[in-house]
Amino acid sequence: MKHLVLISSILITFALTTPAQNKSGGMSFSGVFESAVSATAGAGDAPAVSYGIEEYANIRMQSRIGDNATFFGAVNLIAAGGNYAVRASSLGVDIDNGQNYTAMIELERLYLRLKSETVNFDAGLMRLPFGFSTVWGPSDFLNPKNPLKPDARPRAILGGGLSWFPNDDFKMQGFAVTGRDPLAPNSGIAGISADRHWDRASIQALYSFERSENFPGTALNPWTHRAGLSLKADVEIGLVMDMLYTYNDNIEDKIDGLSFSAGFDYSLFKAKLVVMAEYLYSGAASSTSMRGGGSFINENYLYTGLVWRFSDFTNAGIALISGIDDASFTPMMTFNHDISQGVSLTAMAQIPLDKDLLFNDGNRGEFGPTNIRTHFYLETKIKVRF
Repeated sequence: MKHLVLISSILITFALTTPAQNKSGGMSFSGVFESAVSATAGAGDAPAVSYGIEEYANIRMQSRIGDNATFFGAVNLIAAGGNYAVRASSLGVDIDNGQNYTAMIELERLYLRLKSETVNFDAGLMRLPFGFSTVWGPSDFLNPKNPLKPDARPRAILGGGLSWFPNDDFKMQGFAVTGRDPLAPNSGIAGISADRHWDRASIQALYSFERSENFPGTALNPWTHRAGLSLKADVEIGLVMDMLYTYNDNIEDKIDGLSFSAGFDYSLFKAKLVVMAEYLYSGAASSTSMRGGGSFINENYLYTGLVWRFSDFTNAGIALISGIDDASFTPMMTFNHDISQGVSLTAMAQIPLDKDLLFNDGNRGEFGPTNIRTHFYLETKIKVRF
């Protein structure tokens, strides 16, 4: 921990003392600071009442190197107590425990980009997203989404990518990244993707293969293949479709490898009201399943929500995350207000529900209070961008 703190201190000091970025060099910095408090009414084996407080900063650094290279770096600095400290401990973050709070640091980004007119080469610790889905993200298998955690910080991957842009509307990308187990010397993931954009529609195709001795179900065959397709269109309504198929010889029922989502969004009353829905089918060995590295144990899910914009500075929303197979639900309420330029206040509340809570019949669902370990969760956060 001390070594990481020293490295972070050096990087931040360098960023603060280096002149503003210009064409010939120098380093610029930006970031986000968040101050959050939460309160939880626990369920199952969780405490009946608990709370937490977290101070979080994401410091981003960028430096031009000549005309064709750019260095990017980012670190997360966290001081947390209560619920937030417990959550960080469960994620395996490097933690310095002490009185009153725990201190954590995480290297978020560290990569170099070489750029020409039509080709980019990125290498290092970077984000590599896929697909157009905003809720479930089947194609985004390197960092699966979870709508129960809308503020989760996307995790980077370690590897490289070569992108070719023959024109402004077309991109081809090849990539290779380390495997899921960083201590496995004979594992890794490689693939290729292609993106094509039009005025009102976009399409992305994806193929990857992975070698891993530790991937679930691969004891006999370490090779796993993935093929995906993602579409979005802006017609009278916004449409999105995202799918990724995972294939391995050891997956007995081949439909278990499919993760598929489809949804829409639509604006009413001069864009003051935005309505959204997205369905997910999650096969038992797919990218969104617990077995395949995702978060879900059942097959059929539905996200529905609406947002009302009171003004350019204030909006409120309500969403319902539904587990169709076991009739479990998590309603989620949100409120956002821009206090001033770069400063915003947000609040979020979640209330897990299932059949056992409503009828006391023992049917405890995936999104129910016993599995979520929560009857009620409330979080309030102030965010500052600089």
